Amino acid sequence: MSDTGENDGSGTANPFLPSPDDLQHWTSVMARAQQMMLEYAMGQADAEKAATPLFDPAKWLDSPATKLWAEQSAKMWEQGVHFWTSLATLGPSFAPVTEAPAKDRRFADPDWTANPVFALIRQTYGLLSDQLLETTRQLSGLDADARAKMEFAAKSMADAFSPTNLAATNPEVIKRAVETRGESLLKGLRHMLADLARGQLSHVDPDAFEVGVNIATTPGKVIHETDLYQLIHYAPVTGDVFTVPLVIFPPWINRFYILDLNPAKSFVKWAVEQGLSVFMVSWKSADASMKDVVWDDYVAAQVDAIDTIRTLLKVPHVHAIGYCVAGTTLAATLAMLAARGEAEKVRSVTFFTAQVDFELAGDLKLFVDESYLALLQQLSAQGFLDGRYMAATFNSLRGRDLIWNYVVNNYLLGNDYPPFDLLYWNGDTTNLPAKWHRQYLVDLYRDNRLVIPNSLSVCGTPVDLRKIETPAYIQAGREDHIAPLASVWRLMDHLSGEKTFLLAGSGHIAGVVNPPAAGKYQYWTGDNRAATLDEFVAGATETKGSWWPHWIGWISAQDSARIPAKGARIPGKGTKKAIEDAPGRYVKQR
Repeated sequence: MSDTGENDGSGTANPFLPSPDDLQHWTSVMARAQQMMLEYAMGQADAEKAATPLFDPAKWLDSPATKLWAEQSAKMWEQGVHFWTSLATLGPSFAPVTEAPAKDRRFADPDWTANPVFALIRQTYGLLSDQLLETTRQLSGLDADARAKMEFAAKSMADAFSPTNLAATNPEVIKRAVETRGESLLKGLRHMLADLARGQLSHVDPDAFEVGVNIATTPGKVIHETDLYQLIHYAPVTGDVFTVPLVIFPPWINRFYILDLNPAKSFVKWAVEQGLSVFMVSWKSADASMKDVVWDDYVAAQVDAIDTIRTLLKVPHVHAIGYCVAGTTLAATLAMLAARGEAEKVRSVTFFTAQVDFELAGDLKLFVDESYLALLQQLSAQGFLDGRYMAATFNSLRGRDLIWNYVVNNYLLGNDYPPFDLLYWNGDTTNLPAKWHRQYLVDLYRDNRLVIPNSLSVCGTPVDLRKIETPAYIQAGREDHIAPLASVWRLMDHLSGEKTFLLAGSGHIAGVVNPPAAGKYQYWTGDNRAATLDEFVAGATETKGSWWPHWIGWISAQDSARIPAKGARIPGKGTKKAIEDAPGRYVKQR
């Protein structure tokens, strides 16, 4: 590799220009890039793949709000043109202000400040993006929902237009390309074409992990299965176990092994080590055969899992955990059981970042209007929604971190993928039953019917959350962008039994998956009788580290009785024989 770029006339190599000796190599790089793109195009043609767009830009123009926004934001572009025109009148001595930018890791490279050209680009982008956001905020004649949509669109647009996202205007990318003689760009192109072929932005090397081999490896057996789920029973590692077993209901929009990533991070392994008999539901990824699946089916599945465990272990009740959407469903299940006089089947309930009241559900509420629902119906014509569309939706909520950050690192810089198990899980998508997914968005996110007593019914029983008297442990993430803290708090308003609220540091995933050995983050406990979230926070006590020990203390306080870990407490040794080893087939199905 050449150790110098082209000389800039001062005797110093210019890091932004290749040396003359490297030009032949760059010609080779461009030829290989053309060959890669040709091979990709031919492969797509042979497969006769037709990608359906996630959004229809033509319909955006039909919105009166969009037209109003376009008229008012035209002033911004006029200011931008005037700005660049004024630059042309400046003399050669002109240098932009090169003070350090506000903290923004996108512009961490020193040349964004030290190099006048890139400092000018950064300042111009800052001016235009700030004006775009300010113009959107000042739009008149919009209701709250329309304003939220416009502000979200403006923020997304500002993130997308960042000069860091273009090779020609990113000094780090240019320097890397010169240093590697174009090989970094070629490697990035290879990454991009691979992602286009699989229809999904990669955050990690898809071959770095294998479920059941180096991820989701806690020993256990699948002891029960239906068309909708498999039930895993994990092997005990203590001489005796809590009499009351634990069943975990993970969200069906993701794979269950977020709670069993690896031995160091596994909530499942940790819970087993505390002496709990742990059972995990592994949901089946939807296919065309599940086109008629609705909420009732998931509620019935939760009850079936609870009853299967009770019968197997000959116990009257279980502890239950519901994570995210499965926690929402678990609340409906508990309300149904209470209405039927069967509330004793669940000794306690734990909600991981779950919502029942969707008034304050955050940016995901932007995706429940009629145009989005119509698009959803189009994308789900085969009876299920491809999980890659949901992944794209969630990524868009944090586009700067989960989309553009990886565009720069993976495509422009050509960096190797990090071997990060959490990001692997994040990209391991599951398909959703179309009918139920639409029902969930309409009934809960849009119409907020779950908190209206008897507005919804499950399995023929009206749902009234006020009937739930099961002791509840409610965990929320301080920085959760999927289930916002204020929204999760509303559980405290709608349940009638004893409630314990815990606020964890970090967000929707890291706030939950925070093992004690990691020594990370913190959590807050406070007055569970507080009338408001603000009142709770004002009087809360911070504790460093994981909240898991606090939770197991709460579980023990519900029922501390223990029995020897033998007989049916060993997976496959009771009346339910082992079907296969954990993690089972369903979690591996596409």
